[in-house]
Amino acid sequence: MKDYVHLLRNPRAARPFAAAVLARLPISMAPLGLVLLVETLRDSYTLAGVVTGAFAVGVAVGSPVWGRALDTYGQPRVITTSACTSAAFLLALTAATAHLAVPAVVLVALAVLVGLTFPPVSPAMRAAWRVALPDPRQQRLGYALDASAVETLFVTGPLLLTLILAVGPSVAPMLVTVVILAGGGILYSRTAAARSSRPEPRDAASAVGRSGDGRPVALEKGIPLTLVVLAAMSVGFGLLDVSLAGLAEQVLGSSDKLGFLFAGIAGGSALGGLIYGGRQWRAPERLRVPVSLGGFGLMLVVLAAAAATDDPPMGLLVPVLFVTGLFIAPNLIVLQSLVDDLAPSHRLGEAQAWLSTAVTAGAAVGNALAGLLIDRGGPRESLAVAAVAVLAAAGIALLAQPRWRTVLQPTT
Repeated sequence: MKDYVHLLRNPRAARPFAAAVLARLPISMAPLGLVLLVETLRDSYTLAGVVTGAFAVGVAVGSPVWGRALDTYGQPRVITTSACTSAAFLLALTAATAHLAVPAVVLVALAVLVGLTFPPVSPAMRAAWRVALPDPRQQRLGYALDASAVETLFVTGPLLLTLILAVGPSVAPMLVTVVILAGGGILYSRTAAARSSRPEPRDAASAVGRSGDGRPVALEKGIPLTLVVLAAMSVGFGLLDVSLAGLAEQVLGSSDKLGFLFAGIAGGSALGGLIYGGRQWRAPERLRVPVSLGGFGLMLVVLAAAAATDDPPMGLLVPVLFVTGLFIAPNLIVLQSLVDDLAPSHRLGEAQAWLSTAVTAGAAVGNALAGLLIDRGGPRESLAVAAVAVLAAAGIALLAQPRWRTVLQPTT
């Protein structure tokens, strides 16, 4: 851990990292906050699900657009504009939900706009690491620290929402989210790393995977297969998240235990990311993808088997979830690095934003599929399908090796 402590003692890295963590809290707070707000004020879980889904669709569609804007206009202008605009739409959505005369279609439209304008902080922060930490070894540590921090946000955000809701009115969590969304974006944009991050000139772009700028970077050589792998893995993520809720309710008998389940898997993921980033690896990124995905898929098989018992003890589930989580952040880190290697160097922001689209779309499919599977066969069936999705992603990664090797040959 001393390497990470040393990294965080560097203010050029610590300040943008801290600001980016704050700015990304809303990605875990907004969906759950919208569910709680709409269900409380409109008394409809169906409408709450539709509104939250509309937000996810907006994020999936808007991320590549904002990512390309990062490569064109720089970080401060893009992050400040998108964060403040998204916060304004979220404030409008909160107010519209509180006024019962506002029709549901307006809520859905506003949710789409919140997602469409959601700031691309993760792609921006990845570029900021390259500015703040010129040494490749330090950059790898930064990427791992960032991925681990994102995992903790999905525990911290819901916990913060719960605490705010306990002491304030039903609209309070969303109002706090609005402030964090705008304030975090502005704070990040004012850091030296954000201001110093400049898109690479087009004539300096790497020849690897390069094509014309007129088409999406998602169509560059090797990147489509990477996005398919990530989307398949994210279907497993979506299935896993809903399965844990079903596991807490149907098998453990209390939704109060859900926090322990999520803490187990998020803690494992955070530690796995730190361990992965702290090691020197000889094998190229492309070869590590099927290995880490295979480990994740096999642990989901073990989890599904544990959930199949009539009364699985928490003492068994939490350790299994912790070990399962060890593979999550490393998968994200290695896929992000692979996309960096495949994409033209002057379009890295757009390429990383396409990863967000793949994750969001895949997780949304997994969420929807999990509900049907749990209603039919319980959490065990949903977890089994999650394992199939992740193992399929590992299989696709194996089949992609010749293509990735051909495209990356000049640099590996």
